This record gives sequence, structure tokens and C-alpha cells, in this order.
Amino acid sequence: MTPKAGTTVPTPAPEPAPARAPRPAPWVRTRLRAMPLAALLTAALAFVTVFLAAAFPRLADRGADTALQQFTRSLGANVTNLEVTSGTAPGDTATELETLQQKLDAQIGQRLPLSPVGRVFGTRVKNERSIFNPGYTRFSPNASPMLGLFYLHGLTDRVTLTAGTWPGPAPADGPLPIVLSQQAAEAIGIKIGDVIESGTDGPVPLRSTVTGLYRVNDPQDPFWEGLGCPARACLGLKGDEAWYWTSGFVDGGSLTALSRWGSVGQNFWRLPVDAGSLRADQLDRTRQAIGSYTAGPGMTSLIDTTLRADLHATSLMPDVLSRATDRYQAAAPLGAIGPAGVAGVAVVVLCLAAALSTDRRTAELRLLQARGGSRSGVLLRLLGEGTVTVLPAAVLGTVLALVLLPTPRWVDPVLVALAVTLLAILAFPARAALLWRRPRAAGGRRRVVGELAVLAVTAAAVAEVRRRGVGHPGGGVDPLLVAAPLLLAVSGGLLLARIEPVVVGWLAALAARGRGLVGFLGLVRAARDDSGRRRPSVLPLLALLIAVTATGFGATVLDTVDHSRTRAGRIATGGDVSVGIPVYANLPEAFTKEAGELPGVRAATGAWIEERATFIGGDRDTTDAILVVVEPGAYAEISRTVGVGGYDPAKLAAAPGGKDSPVPALFSQDLAKRLTGGAPQVRTPSGSQMTTSVAGIVTATPALPDPGKPFVVVPAGPATEHLPELKRATRVNKWFAVGDVDPDRVRALLRERGIGSSTQVSGIAKLINDEATAAGRTSSGLPPGYVVHSSREKTAALADDPVQLAAGRLFWYAGLAAAGFALLAVLLTLLRAAPDRTAVLARLRTMGLRPRQGLALIIAEALPQTLAAAVGGGLIAVAAVALLGGAFDLSALVGATVGETLTPALLPVLLPTAGLTLVVCLGVVLETLVAGRRQIASELRAGERQ
Repeated sequence: MTPKAGTTVPTPAPEPAPARAPRPAPWVRTRLRAMPLAALLTAALAFVTVFLAAAFPRLADRGADTALQQFTRSLGANVTNLEVTSGTAPGDTATELETLQQKLDAQIGQRLPLSPVGRVFGTRVKNERSIFNPGYTRFSPNASPMLGLFYLHGLTDRVTLTAGTWPGPAPADGPLPIVLSQQAAEAIGIKIGDVIESGTDGPVPLRSTVTGLYRVNDPQDPFWEGLGCPARACLGLKGDEAWYWTSGFVDGGSLTALSRWGSVGQNFWRLPVDAGSLRADQLDRTRQAIGSYTAGPGMTSLIDTTLRADLHATSLMPDVLSRATDRYQAAAPLGAIGPAGVAGVAVVVLCLAAALSTDRRTAELRLLQARGGSRSGVLLRLLGEGTVTVLPAAVLGTVLALVLLPTPRWVDPVLVALAVTLLAILAFPARAALLWRRPRAAGGRRRVVGELAVLAVTAAAVAEVRRRGVGHPGGGVDPLLVAAPLLLAVSGGLLLARIEPVVVGWLAALAARGRGLVGFLGLVRAARDDSGRRRPSVLPLLALLIAVTATGFGATVLDTVDHSRTRAGRIATGGDVSVGIPVYANLPEAFTKEAGELPGVRAATGAWIEERATFIGGDRDTTDAILVVVEPGAYAEISRTVGVGGYDPAKLAAAPGGKDSPVPALFSQDLAKRLTGGAPQVRTPSGSQMTTSVAGIVTATPALPDPGKPFVVVPAGPATEHLPELKRATRVNKWFAVGDVDPDRVRALLRERGIGSSTQVSGIAKLINDEATAAGRTSSGLPPGYVVHSSREKTAALADDPVQLAAGRLFWYAGLAAAGFALLAVLLTLLRAAPDRTAVLARLRTMGLRPRQGLALIIAEALPQTLAAAVGGGLIAVAAVALLGGAFDLSALVGATVGETLTPALLPVLLPTAGLTLVVCLGVVLETLVAGRRQIASELRAGERQ
């Protein structure tokens, strides 16, 4: 059929394309958007934990490196030198020596970090020569001034010419041109143009002419160490003779003449090792490198490079590095105990966080399981959530620790951070995987077996610690020994977890007899877990207990170290303050009287110490001994305070019946066997002799902290009757005092009353005094030989040791970190129980429970576990000290060899335990005040929203 004109034939519409099925939203993105706060808190926890995990190894490395560098610097620049020497050759020139210096730098610098400071090379005459010119300063006819000669590269850069000209090359047959220090020339009497006669070397006359005088720009520059006496005229002593000696310097063109002048010339190149580049982890490598150059393949290579067969290298560094290694290895285990405790608490907190997440999402995971979700599929998605949440925070924490705490070593911190990151990622999926396990019959056999295994490992660790000890030189860090306090805390936590529910249940039964219900309900809930069984979670208790134990143990270590350091300072001083004077001097009575009246002095006495006395035993055999004459009463108080050589003053102060009566005396332990068979006697160098009686045997005495030979202590009154030299003048060459004494006031009084007139310091003594003043060796304005020791200053010097400071800082950092994690563990526990708790409180509110009572109920529920952990942790800390204390050598932390060991003490454990408990309790109260009211109100309004 034909359609009419003008009409439109409809065409069939195209079929619409089938609509695409909506793509499911990505699981990880959906979950993170659904719970952003939980994801943020998880990331924050991972960030803090990983940061601390990476930071503690960095802190330990930085402390060890700093301690090594400061220890090396404190010994002086001379000990860090590697000095290469060779004999002089006829063709040696200054240019040749500089070329050899560059070769040595290039080769040795490949294995050792070299410092430009103190680097020097040149030629020296090994034997100093006497100056025979008449008219020069002589203190005795047979003691002529001495002169040593050097060529030093770079001399003109470090001295200033004050008169004359620089020396030129030596003439063929004339005297050797030299320059001298202006101070030395003035002291000896040398003038510009003088020809110094130094005898002959065979037929060759040894003569030198002074062309100029100079002044050293910086006498303290390490450049001058070991180069004779370049800045002034130094004083030489031998017996009763004294003389001046100094160093002169020649031009670089006089090396051949210089070697002839002294018979034996020596080229030397001093290469200082850079102490600031030393690393604690490379001590063995550095020592081997230095040993290779002193006697090994390195020296062979230097000989081949320089073509000097007589090349030789020496250094004090191997011995210094060995001492540093012993110090580092002794302190490292003590410094690692604190971080080990932090690691234990952090692991518990991560497990608690995983348990909290699992409890919050149990219904969701059960639903996925019921709808056919496979175990592997769900766990992979949970693993993806953890990776997206934890990994960026962990990377940021690791990078931040590496940046904020720079050290050359990064492998260990990164590995530890990686381990913590894996734990943070896997903890939640591993905890969720337990939801798929088949229910087992109750019985707890696995738990009992696990707890017994932990107890067995703990017992083995404690036995091993007691057998081998901790903190001994050469020991290094043994993980088992370091973990012993942590294992004790874990074992104690497991035992406390068994005991605490039973005890809290008894308390709840007692509270049930009262009228109020708040305490009863709180204690009942504290004794049960969420399922209502008598087995609350072990993790919160374990976290608190580890933190308290680690903090208490560390505080005990530091407190014992402080007391040991104070005692070591007192023993080294002989009291709280002591005064020593030279052998030629005597402390006047005006000083001893006024010093004993200074503020803070509790007991003081002067003493006469004769180091050249002779002890005559009952067998009439003689022995060199030290005689100490003291005032008995004051010295007994000093001995008691110091804790060395204590005795009953009444026995020593017994008045003799006459001149021939024996003098009561204290004898050292090594003389005890020789006190039988007759009355012992003591003879002084002047020939005086006194008979003694035995008033006591002591192992040491404050006046002689390290006597080195036998000693006898006698009272001053009776000794004066027997020794004429004491009768003629009051002999006091030592003064001791105990109490809160200001050492600066003692020094001021010593300058004013103790030194005496200028005629007392004469002869060689005056020369020594002038020499010390010129060298800057005077002490607080006192002449040489006059010294005031203070136990306070000695203790401060011991405490300033960087090894101890680094270990102490690690202890405190670890204590703070453990306290923070313990508080976090309590808060996580509260959050974990929050849904059940708010539901219970909401129901109780409908029954008339007031808001204040609801808050009291939350506190009553949380505090029993906190208090139990505090008390248990304190007890375990004391037990750990009692079990492990005898195995710890604290000398590395004290800074001196001490015999003290860790002993249980209440106050060091009580203070940090109480502080940590207070912080945790405040955290519980604040969490209750902030979140408790809001959660209860939300639960009560749930019906309105429905």
C-alpha cells in the first residue's frame, strides 16, 4: 500500500543499550570513610610506636658515638696521633718532606678519618744538647741549659717574629742559624747574634747562632704538642738539680746540617685521627686499621709508596680504643634494659588495639562469614585496611626518627621499625582470624602450658644473668640478659592475672555486705571479662605491670649509681673536702682552726702523713709503711661518713701512762699477721721510734684511699710525746672535713691563711711554682702542690661522663615512654569495655542511678586493676633487683671501680610507681568525665531515635 503524499512513515526506535551494572565500591575506601576516627587513631598509634622503635636505637647510637668522641678528646690531642718517622737522608729537603706528607695523607686517609687540626711534619734532633756558654742562667754549676732543634713546616704561620730575622740556610762550615722563643731567651739570657756552644760531635763543633726571636700565637694549639718546649724556657728537674731547656727552629734549607748537629736526626709526620668521626660500632675496625699501619700490611704499603725502608709508625690510639670498647660494652646492656621494657609495653598496647578493633567489628565479621565470605578473602581485606592506614604513618615515623636523630647507622632502626610496622598491620587480621576457630572445651590447658613455658624461660634467664653478670667489660649486649627484667615482669603479670580476679572477687563479696551497690558492682565487673567469666583480659594488667617494673628497676639502678658515685667521690677525696700541700710546706694552725669553723663543717681534722716511715713487727722484721697522725674523735666521724676504716674513737684516744707506754694504733690488713710475738713499733725517717698497741685492724682509711703499701694510724696527742719532730712544730700536711662545705671558701682561706709567707716557697720549690704559673698549671690561684679536693666536684666530674649520661638518658626516656604506653593501655581497656559499660549504666539510670554514682562505678571498675598492677609491679621490681642485682657491675655507669651491687630499696621504686599510678588514675578519671556522660546520654536516647 502506497502512503499518501505528505505523510511521514514512522521508523522503529532503536533498542536501548543494556544498563551497566553498578561497580561495587572499593572495600578499603568504604571502610575508611565509614570509620575515619578509628582509622586516624590507628594511624596515630602506629606513628608513635614506629617512631619510638626507630628512635631508641638512634638514641643509643648517638649516645655511644658522643661518649666515644668526648672520651677520646678528653685524653688530649696527643693520644689521637698516628706518628710516622724515618731517619734523615742526605738528600732530604723541605719539598721532599711535603711530598711524602701528601702521600701519607692520601693512603692513610683512605682507611682512617684524619683531622687537619694538629697536623705537622718536619725534622727533629733526637738528642738535646747542653749550652756551655758562660753567663747564661744556671741554678747549679753542673746543670747547664739544654737546647733541642727542629724544622717545622708552617712555623711562620703560628708564631710572630718579635726581633731579628728568620734564619736562612746553614752555611757550609758556620754555625747553624736558629730562632728562639723570646721568653726562653730572656729566661736563659740569650741575645740575638749569640753563638751557642753545644760541645762537639767527634771533630765537628756543634754551634748555632740566634738570628731572631718569636712569640707563639697560641701556646694551647695542638700543633705544639710533643715538640719540645717552643713557647718558653721549661724547667728540668733531677734530684736537687734544676735547669732550663727550650727548643729552637731552623730553616727548611738546613736539614742536612740539622741532622749533623745532633748526630741522630729524625723526620716525622704527625697525622691526627679525627676524634669527631669515630664511631662506636667501628671501634674494632678502626683499631685494626691503626694496627695495620703500626705493624702490618699497611706499613708495608707505606714503605712501598714512600720508598723509605726505615719508615716506622706509632700511636696510642689502640690502647685508647680498647679502653673505649670496654666502657661501651659495659654500659650498653645497662642502657638497653629500659628500651626492652618499652618494647614489651608497646607490643601489649598494639595487641590491645587489635582486640578493641575486633570487638567493635565482631558483628560485621560474623555477618560476612554467614553470607559466604571466605576466611582468606576477609582477612586480605582487613590486611588492606591495615596497610593503607598503618603504612604511611609508619613510613612517616621512621623518616622523622632518621631525620631528627641523625647518625651514620640506619639499618638497625629501619629493621626495628619494619618489625613494629608488620606487627601493627598483622595484629588486627590475626586477632580477627580467631573468630573462625572452632570452639574448644573449657579447660585452659594451653594457657597453663604457655605460662609454664614463660616461667621456665624466665628462670633460665635469671640463672644465666646471675652466672655471667651484666655490665662487665667485653661482655656486649646479650638479648637474653637484657630481657631478664622484662621476663620477670611478664611472669609476674601472668601470676597476678591469676590472683587478681580472685582477690577482687573476695573484695566484691565483702562489699556486697554493705549498703551501697556502686562499689560492689564495680568490683564484680572488674573481676570478670565481657563474657562474664572470672578471667578478665591479661593484656591491660600486663602492660601496666611491665611499665611499673621497668620504671622501678631503672630508677633503682640510677639511684644506686648516684649513691655509689657520691661514695666514690668521698673515698677519692678522703671526706667531703680535703687539702693537700707540697712536701716542703706545712699547714699553719691558723688555717686548720678557721677551716674547722667554716659553715657546714661537721667534723674536721688536720693530719700528718709520713710516707717514709718504717714498721717493725713483733718478729723484728721491718717493712716500709705510711704513718698517719690524726685527732681520733674527728677522724672517726670522717671515717664513719666516708664508710672507710671505721673504728671506735675511744680505743684510739686512750691516754698513755707515760712516754714509754705504747701508743694505740690502727693497722692495715696486710700488717695483721705481723702483730704477734711482741709490741710493734714505728720509726720515722728522722730516727724517732714509738711502740704501739693494737687498737684495731682496718682495710683502708680516708687519708689513704689507695695507699699502695701498709699504713699505721695513731692519735696526735700520744704520738707527739714520742716523736720529737712533732713536738718542735705542729706538723700538718693534710686536712680533712665532712659536711656541706663550700670548696671555694676553703680555697680562699687556704690562699689567705694556709700558704704562709713568701720565704716558705724558695729554692727549687719557687722554681716549680714559677714554672707552673708560666705553664698555666696553677689551680684556682694556688701554687703547685697546694690543692683542694671536693667530693661534690669529684662526683660532678664522674657524673659528667658521657657514657653514663647516655645510659641515664635512655633510662629516663624509656620510663616516660613506658608510662605513656601504660596510660594508653588503660584507655584502650576502657574503650574496649565502653559499649557494655554504657548499656549497663543506661539500664541502671532507668532504675534511679544518679550520674555521680555512674561515674563512681566506672572508676571503681577501672582502679582495681591499676592498683593491682602498681603494687604488683613495685613488688616485682624489688624482686628483680634482689634476684639480678648481684650480677650487675655498675662501674661503667658510676665512672669509677666500685664494689656496690644493686640492692632492693623502697624509695626508688615507690616514687616512680606512685607517679605512674597517679598518671594512670588521672587518665581514667578524665576519660570517665569526658566520655562517660556523653555515652550514657546517647544510650538513653537510643529509643527516641528508633
